Amino acid sequence: MRHLTWLAAWAALSTTVACSTQPQAPAQNSNQARPATVKVTPLGGIDGEFCAQDRALVFEDPNGTRILYDPGRTVAGADDPRLGKIDIILVSHMHGDHVGNAHAKAPNSGSCAAPDMSVSAMPNSSAVNIALAKKAKIVTGSEMPPFFAEKLKANGGDPANSVLARFGGSVTINGVRIATVAALHSNGLDPDYFGGVIGKAMKEAGIAGAVGPATGYILKFSNGLVTYLSGDTGIMADQELVVRNHYNAKLAVMNIGDGFTTGPGEASYVINNLVKPAAVIASHANEVGTVGGKVRAGSKTETFMKAVKVPVHIPLSGKTMEFDAAANCTAGC
Repeated sequence: MRHLTWLAAWAALSTTVACSTQPQAPAQNSNQARPATVKVTPLGGIDGEFCAQDRALVFEDPNGTRILYDPGRTVAGADDPRLGKIDIILVSHMHGDHVGNAHAKAPNSGSCAAPDMSVSAMPNSSAVNIALAKKAKIVTGSEMPPFFAEKLKANGGDPANSVLARFGGSVTINGVRIATVAALHSNGLDPDYFGGVIGKAMKEAGIAGAVGPATGYILKFSNGLVTYLSGDTGIMADQELVVRNHYNAKLAVMNIGDGFTTGPGEASYVINNLVKPAAVIASHANEVGTVGGKVRAGSKTETFMKAVKVPVHIPLSGKTMEFDAAANCTAGC
């Protein structure tokens, strides 16, 4: 028995020594091991805050493609240094706070409650002016593409850079798949885009041009992340049937402002019960959402955060967040 015990001990020792002398695999490079991420940078009114007019987000695909969503009034025109390279512009609908009927003189002008909007972008819009300067494509649905095509053409741009993606279809540009989905909202075209006698008559009659329904977007990035951009919307069955069941969106950008869009209660219902993403970025709060970079007590932003069952990320202007394919925030949150 002692002989067997001694043999077993020797065998175990030999195995341990043999294992310890095997060449070790080289340590993985941390940069190589890190999963590809989509970068999301808010371009709001005041650095480090979430403010009343904040709409604009820049999405950067791992392949370098940069997408500007709803430039609104906080992007300080085509010369805003925060823009950098822009390849694609998405416009959810034609209201001034999304397409950009006016903008600040420079980033961080004014205050969070009352940002500077003193520079008119009419009759082109900030979306058109940025597209011209950056040679970017404007992707929209409904009947918006012909309007943007004519604006580009009238200003010496290429009308082919206005790209159509209607409900049920999609386009892939620079490796990013873009589809439009329904948004329950109005989409009138301000008479000031027309000008002249027609624009004057429309304004006097209190009517706006018709360019089809408002839209939201589904983006599928090259790392596999699927993102839902709600646009201005109410509660819809499509948020479950299409956004969740068909596209399986993992990251949502949800409007919470109330009055014009879903309020925090309605928006939290959409996230918790219909879309059911892995994470959500709050948007379009129509209020001072943060003070000193912290969510303001008693705000709609706070109400939404407390009601939602998944991580809520607040889009602090200038602060880049990074998301992997499963919508886990890996940096900046």
